Amino acid sequence: MPAHPLEQLIPAADAAIMAEDYDTLMDFYADDATLVVTPGLYVTGKENIRKAFVALAEHVAHTLVVTQGRMQVIEGAGTGLVIMESRLAYSAGGEPVEVTRRATYVFRQEGDGRWVCTVDNSYGTELLAD
Repeated sequence: MPAHPLEQLIPAADAAIMAEDYDTLMDFYADDATLVVTPGLYVTGKENIRKAFVALAEHVAHTLVVTQGRMQVIEGAGTGLVIMESRLAYSAGGEPVEVTRRATYVFRQEGDGRWVCTVDNSYGTELLAD
């Protein structure tokens, strides 16, 4: 069975994040997309998402490396739910940090067949933790 298109799209978006190529990165998002910046802090719209990624890059001293682990795509009614391991490596205060999250992403398929992210939640179900 061929890979789902989102299985190629997500690594391409992660490459844009690491290259700090925010113009290309914004092409992966719907105009009205929402990004979970941190638990309890969400931003909506491409302009705000761009600002969040710029702030993140500055916060980790431009050291962010994003890779993927296991990934499952569930598609229905023109919507794709992606459940995956998102691996992050960066520097915090000069110390290396490595984190693996069980992320959840929601994508919508546009009329031209292109997939765009509508909800970017790298924290996944961790948002339910107290």
